[in-house]
Amino acid sequence: MADKKIILTGGGTAGHVTPNIALMPELKKRGYEIFYVGSKEGMEKDLMSNFDVPYYGISSGKLRRYFDVKNFTDPFRILSGYNQSKALIKEIQPDVVFSKGGFVTVPLVKAAAKKGVPCVLHESDISPGLANRLCIKSAKVICTNFPETIRHLPEGKAQVTGSPIRQELFEGDKKTGLDFCGFDDSKPVIMIIGGSLGSVRVNEAVREILPQLLEEYQVVHLCGKDKLDESLVGTKGYVQFEYVQKELKDLMKAADLVISRAGANAICELAALHKPNILIPLSLEASRGDQILNAESFERQGYSYLLREEDMTSETLLRGVKTTWDKREEFIEAMETGGHGDAVKKIADIIDSVCEK
Repeated sequence: MADKKIILTGGGTAGHVTPNIALMPELKKRGYEIFYVGSKEGMEKDLMSNFDVPYYGISSGKLRRYFDVKNFTDPFRILSGYNQSKALIKEIQPDVVFSKGGFVTVPLVKAAAKKGVPCVLHESDISPGLANRLCIKSAKVICTNFPETIRHLPEGKAQVTGSPIRQELFEGDKKTGLDFCGFDDSKPVIMIIGGSLGSVRVNEAVREILPQLLEEYQVVHLCGKDKLDESLVGTKGYVQFEYVQKELKDLMKAADLVISRAGANAICELAALHKPNILIPLSLEASRGDQILNAESFERQGYSYLLREEDMTSETLLRGVKTTWDKREEFIEAMETGGHGDAVKKIADIIDSVCEK
């Protein structure tokens, strides 16, 4: 029988959900009964349907800095979500709330704090997103991925933990990964990851230099939904998938070099798995700049080769691959000493500590 209750919350993107999933086995081992609160129809509902955890959907709205007709209705949805959260806190009576961020978390964290339930936040990016900034006052502890984040947070509240990594990612089998792609071990493997929605710019750049890459490497390309290139099907040494799930651990094990966007959770996985990598962060035109800051931090720490999207050409990407491959042992050594592999334990210890106070 579980002797403690925890509500996990986070939603809007896979990056706000998968760290919660990574924490669940350790929390169960420590005696927590787990509940999940997300939005009524968000991707978090689908992701959590694979687990035996009660899921509660609440109303949620987005706080925008630009004009949108939804700005007139979303405040009422947020208020409704707050009232629903208060009712859930009363019903579940949790000992602690752990929030991974996303706008759905704001009403729940506020309601929990109002009821005296301690809250632990996790901030993935160097500068906190708006949802987490709204929750900082209500939190006992804020866990961060990057040392640079601490300067943005109240003194004494933040701890660098890294991002929780799913244990199964450490359990991949290289031969299974190679077989899944139809590869052998005659050439090293490059894996391209465009993020959960894929990346048109990265996909195009990789396909432009594919003939040169295939001279020395085999290439597995996770290109995103509806982004397959039918003209390349059957190309020897190249295989493409919209996305993979259970096979990811084996593909990661088989990969010798990874080209990726710079979403915080994705790059923390690369660091924990010690994969030499090229990071191509989303440009300022397409984001608030968090991926650029993430990638710059990883470059400073010696974990990654940074290639800015605005500097990306066939020539610079090929140069990046050559440089990263030539320096791969230096990247691996830096990641091995970086302490990104034990975030699950660090965060679970923090959750235990706020429960005991």
